[in-house]
Amino acid sequence: MRDQGGVNDPLDETWRTAERVVAATPVSPLTHPEWPEADRELPLPDPEVRSRPAPDRRPDLERGAYGPPSQACAWEDGQTYPEPDRQEPHPVGGFRADQPAAPAEQPSSEAPPPTLGEPAHSGTKPPMYPPVPLELPYVGADPAAAVLPDIVVDGAQHGSSCVRAASVRGDSHRYLGEPRQDALCVTRIGRPGAGELLVLAVADGVGSAAHSHVGSNEACRLTAAYLDRAAEDLCAVLAAGDGAALAQLVDGVVGEIAVLLTDLALRNGHPPAAYATTLRVLLVPLDPAVRLRGFFAVGDGGTALLRAGRWTLDITEAGGEGSGVIDTRTDALPLARSATTSVIGPVAPGDVLLLCTDGLSTPLAGEPEMRAFLASAWGGGTVPGPADFLWQTQFRVKSYDDDRTAVVLWEGRNE
Repeated sequence: MRDQGGVNDPLDETWRTAERVVAATPVSPLTHPEWPEADRELPLPDPEVRSRPAPDRRPDLERGAYGPPSQACAWEDGQTYPEPDRQEPHPVGGFRADQPAAPAEQPSSEAPPPTLGEPAHSGTKPPMYPPVPLELPYVGADPAAAVLPDIVVDGAQHGSSCVRAASVRGDSHRYLGEPRQDALCVTRIGRPGAGELLVLAVADGVGSAAHSHVGSNEACRLTAAYLDRAAEDLCAVLAAGDGAALAQLVDGVVGEIAVLLTDLALRNGHPPAAYATTLRVLLVPLDPAVRLRGFFAVGDGGTALLRAGRWTLDITEAGGEGSGVIDTRTDALPLARSATTSVIGPVAPGDVLLLCTDGLSTPLAGEPEMRAFLASAWGGGTVPGPADFLWQTQFRVKSYDDDRTAVVLWEGRNE
């Protein structure tokens, strides 16, 4: 068969070759011209032997399928021939229905493998809803929502600094079969050896916006792409501790992100507000001599410091410790076109910086048990593994069922 362009299809050539092979005369010692003459003149079987009727091989229902194993096969000439060995066909799936079951495994004397179990909780009883993934969104209703994972875990290590990150779908979204609207980003920008930074970001899609899960993930992707273009300048600004220059660079990036999110919404036939999302970003120079960190945000969330076992909440806000009062009003991309910025630091070795959405910052501000638990988990000098970090991040507090996203940086030594 030829395609529409007249080019030979390789499959045609394979098919024609196969036809030629099948049509060829079978090779036989009686017909092949190169076979030795002596081998081609084979004696024919005795006519009497050929005329003997074949033995009756039908099963004897009284004796079983083929009779006892010792049963001999009798021919009309009175001679007997041993019954050929018969083997049952190889069982499909590796077992037969009449095969006896294997003996049960004896219980091991060793202790069972350790498990983390359900996440810890405040109070005497945990919330009633289970801390596991439940209903999934439908592909037909929203393909972008249906393929978003319920849980994301990430991390990185550069030099002696280490990052852990996790994003978990909230209990209310799990129950209702709605997507996780939070997103996170842990990446590196700049050129090796000149202007490298870690970009740590969290985004929280506004709950009332129909496509905010798209907006939050796209905001993280665009943030990494456009900050990369300004990486060298950002490193210079942070090395100098120039807050005004940082604000100017960041507003240019945020403006680009807002324009592109607006364009994405309009091309998909949606109002820009349907993609509404907050954004919080921490910029970490990989030069260990630079101990200042850049921060910018559009909308709410949390940025906290854990130093020597003590929390300082909202380190980028004027209040410092936070009030614990929930305020649902917030700026959001793409309608907002500028960000609040600040220079954090200098940080000390062993400091722990937390960047999070309000699904974590709000209960952290209002629940002392949660602050004590996370201070013990993250402030002991040992960085948890990714699975342990995920389990710790899911500390449960009643009435807080929103998505929860956290990116934590363990500051390394000043090398």
